[in-house]
Amino acid sequence: MPIIIPKAIPAFKILKDENVFVMGKQRAKKQDIRPIEIGILNLMPTKIETETQLMRLLANSPLQVNITLVTTASYTGKTTPREHLEKFYKTFDEIKDRKFDGFILTGAPVENLEYDEVFYWEELGEIFDFIKNNVTSAIYICWGAQAALYHFLGIPKIPLEEKLFGLFKNQAQVNYDPLLKGLDDNFIIPHSRHTRIDEDAVRAHKKLVVLAEGKECGISIAKSKDDKMFFFFGHSEYGRETLKNEYLRDKNKGLKIAPPAGGYFVDGDVNKINVSWNSTANLLFYNWLNYYVYQITPYDIEQI
Repeated sequence: MPIIIPKAIPAFKILKDENVFVMGKQRAKKQDIRPIEIGILNLMPTKIETETQLMRLLANSPLQVNITLVTTASYTGKTTPREHLEKFYKTFDEIKDRKFDGFILTGAPVENLEYDEVFYWEELGEIFDFIKNNVTSAIYICWGAQAALYHFLGIPKIPLEEKLFGLFKNQAQVNYDPLLKGLDDNFIIPHSRHTRIDEDAVRAHKKLVVLAEGKECGISIAKSKDDKMFFFFGHSEYGRETLKNEYLRDKNKGLKIAPPAGGYFVDGDVNKINVSWNSTANLLFYNWLNYYVYQITPYDIEQI
């Protein structure tokens, strides 16, 4: 089954050229199937790249998925064309009376700021509360995961001495969880962050369970025990060249940055990339969409 997105959005042609099953909204309306409604609050500066990465993963499912892209009204970044935002994105005010089967909240490049120093922190708090009350299950990514844990449970983030950057081996920390179904004993997740969550507080909290972690990267995935919140501290959604582009960007700015860890560059060659996390990413998002959204959410979406 397809993912439903506007034909005019850049991701439509990119994914169609990759033989990903995408469908325009007009065609989707003719089918007598209720699509799964997924909202994506995209806080990344590279909005077009990020939305395409997430759509690619959400399309890897037999379900019909209707995507609503959301941006903050209190802050508008300068790296995405305004016409793109006006055409394809909605503000929180425009969706706050709706229900969603699932929701994804991305990371943001604001890790070194205190939460109350973030321009849109007040609005984000309203969005967090909206997701809690109007969404069946949500994924929070990287800084978004840290911010959600702080907002809901008061768990702080901690600065790292050096940026955690590259590919990191992880292992499951539970005997079985549907989110990890089909994953190997060891699996790779990219990380790119300057902070970490207070991991002792996460492990000790009665409402949380750690699903995956690695010796070098720490906790990569945790969830709330009611399955309504999933915290992805890495970036399994990243594309082939995302870490490369971040590395070259920081290097060109004269920032202190080491090459991505974990053998991302083959033999140290920036033009040869080892993609070792793609199957993991597809399984994580497929399993979440199937087991924690589709099989739980009510047919009448207003009952959420």
